[in-house]
Amino acid sequence: MNPGSRHPEPLTLRNVRLPGAGSSGLRDVQLRDGRIAGIMPAGQAVRQVGSEGPRGDALDADGRFLIPGLWDHHVHFTQWVIARRRLDLAATTSAAEVLQLVRGALSSDPELAAAGADSAGSGVVGYGFRDGLWPDLPSLSSLDEATGAVPVGLISGDLHCMWLNTALQSRLGVSTDASGLLREADSFAVMDQLQDPAALTPEIYRQTAQAAAQRGVVGIVEFENADNISAWPLRTAAGVDSLRVEVSVWPDRLQSALLAGIRTGDVLDERGLVTMGPLKVISDGSLNTRTAWCWDPYPEVDLGHPHSCGMQTVPMEELQDVMRQARDGGIAAAIHAIGDRANSAVLDAFEALAMPGVIEHAQLLRWEDIPRFAQLGLTASVQPEHAMDDRDVADAYWAGRTDRAFPLDALTRAGVPLRLGSDAPVAALDPWVAIAAAVSRSRDGRDAWHPEQRLDRATALAAATRGGTAGGGSGGGGHQLSVGDAADLVLLETDPLGGGEHGGGEHGGSGFSGSGLREMGVSATLLGGRLTHDGIS
Repeated sequence: MNPGSRHPEPLTLRNVRLPGAGSSGLRDVQLRDGRIAGIMPAGQAVRQVGSEGPRGDALDADGRFLIPGLWDHHVHFTQWVIARRRLDLAATTSAAEVLQLVRGALSSDPELAAAGADSAGSGVVGYGFRDGLWPDLPSLSSLDEATGAVPVGLISGDLHCMWLNTALQSRLGVSTDASGLLREADSFAVMDQLQDPAALTPEIYRQTAQAAAQRGVVGIVEFENADNISAWPLRTAAGVDSLRVEVSVWPDRLQSALLAGIRTGDVLDERGLVTMGPLKVISDGSLNTRTAWCWDPYPEVDLGHPHSCGMQTVPMEELQDVMRQARDGGIAAAIHAIGDRANSAVLDAFEALAMPGVIEHAQLLRWEDIPRFAQLGLTASVQPEHAMDDRDVADAYWAGRTDRAFPLDALTRAGVPLRLGSDAPVAALDPWVAIAAAVSRSRDGRDAWHPEQRLDRATALAAATRGGTAGGGSGGGGHQLSVGDAADLVLLETDPLGGGEHGGGEHGGSGFSGSGLREMGVSATLLGGRLTHDGIS
């Protein structure tokens, strides 16, 4: 097998099992020209072509389970690449712990510790703090005391906030209040300046994409705030070729895309791996930063504060205007909305424009807004692992409303199509993490959080495939394969619908146990019939 082959020969996957098929037996699956050419009982592929066997290679799956390739429907890929190389703050539970980690990073690098704000080095960049439940408050003075003249910027786990010391503020020409924090648009602008383009080599992107392929990922929807239309074709030409990529465009680059005549669905690269996706607009903030726009105020916030209920990051008239431009130019829309008031407003915008599309996150919803998604032909792109990360923060800041937070089952029962994603680096770019969170609503041995909003395994698996769920019931066909489908496929060690090991065992129904899903063994991944991960041969 040649995982790097650009033009794969016909391939037969022998002795595969189909999830949930019970004792119906093994299958051979023939792949040709990047598609499934045949599915038949094991052994028939050889008999059909005579004693010489099928043309091309064969891979013996030895009873492993075959499913369609998985997609992460919400990724910030460059931020994911960078976060894996930054000071990890994810485990911190206080400002004091963050400062201790920063001091440790400085003391372990004497040259860095001796550097000043005018030095050529980039200083320290950390990622992953979540201050929503900290017992102490971040402050500029405490960060300055810990860091001195070394520029330091610390990015929150939700990407909506930064903690900067005076040295970095001076270098970048920005200023904060006494907290040292920047939020939302001000923070995004600084974040972009902390990237080192020279370090973002094609090889780093290739390695990160390969790591995703090893978890069964065949494609991503790219929401990086960057020139994705130009950047990704260059990456695939440079060998970053283990994923399909649907790229988004943000409002500041929309006119360029429209003038170029680019429409959603257009193929943008010679390899056929990069396609044009939607316009991306952020309509409100996030829960951890307490900027998600809600109908009710956040606890312990002065009701006279202009953002006591969170914040609207773009006026609705402006949102509708940019969505209208995209619609008229043939570009779809995917709009970030986390708070219930933001979701109500974004639903209104889609309705006013008679425009289908996607609402990204849909974390807190009014009950009466849930059926509107289906009525308006909208899809909910959700990140179930966020519910596990944010359950305690939600209980604190959305008290009395969490029965309608991350309402996955309610959306499904209302007939709303679902797509699962990670929002990487906010959560790991690993669809099994999202599937497990959706199925169990639990992690780390804790009781399920609002278990009534769990998805069954078949529905969660369907939502992690290219089509997502069709809405209106369990299943959605996420484990089903048909002749003519793209040969974007994954071989698994365990039945994702029941938990039986390959080679035998009972395969139960599609219940709500997340057991084994987070650590799902992925044996092989194929993209258009080409092996991008081979853990078998």
